[in-house]
Amino acid sequence: MPRTTIRIVRGDITQREVDAIVNAANSTLLGGGGVDGAIHRAAGPGLLEECRKLGGCRTGEAKATGAHNIRQSKHIIHTVGPIYGREPGREAELLASCYRESLRLATELACRSIAFPSISTGAYGYPIEDASRIALRAIREFLKSNQHPLELVEMTTFSVPDQRMYERAFAEIFASD
Repeated sequence: MPRTTIRIVRGDITQREVDAIVNAANSTLLGGGGVDGAIHRAAGPGLLEECRKLGGCRTGEAKATGAHNIRQSKHIIHTVGPIYGREPGREAELLASCYRESLRLATELACRSIAFPSISTGAYGYPIEDASRIALRAIREFLKSNQHPLELVEMTTFSVPDQRMYERAFAEIFASD
């Protein structure tokens, strides 16, 4: 099995050429602000229609839909991150679960590539320094402990400071690999 490439990139997640993009969704899956709103706008009304049939999603879990008008991808994996300060003592585990469950679902869908946003660090207020480490540790653990077809995992950031934070966390977490 080929080694998985992990990249930290900055840009619009709806423009990434990957099999699946991950949506940092709210629990209704019916759209919202930030990356969630951008994905819903880019995918078009068919995404909302499909999401209505899913019955929402719990924090730390993931559900998949088609990519609709996002032609560069086949799937959108929707995951609900924790709102910082609402689940004391459980927030890190719930955030890590978002990444693990999204990767598990991508594997079930036979995806070879996936792009993640920085889950919970926008309106949900998770500190980016902690969130970047949790995300990359969860990705590393999943890739090491599971058989999967994944050749590429991208962390897609919106800003230069966020990109730099993920790059620092990557250097720290993957230094021994």
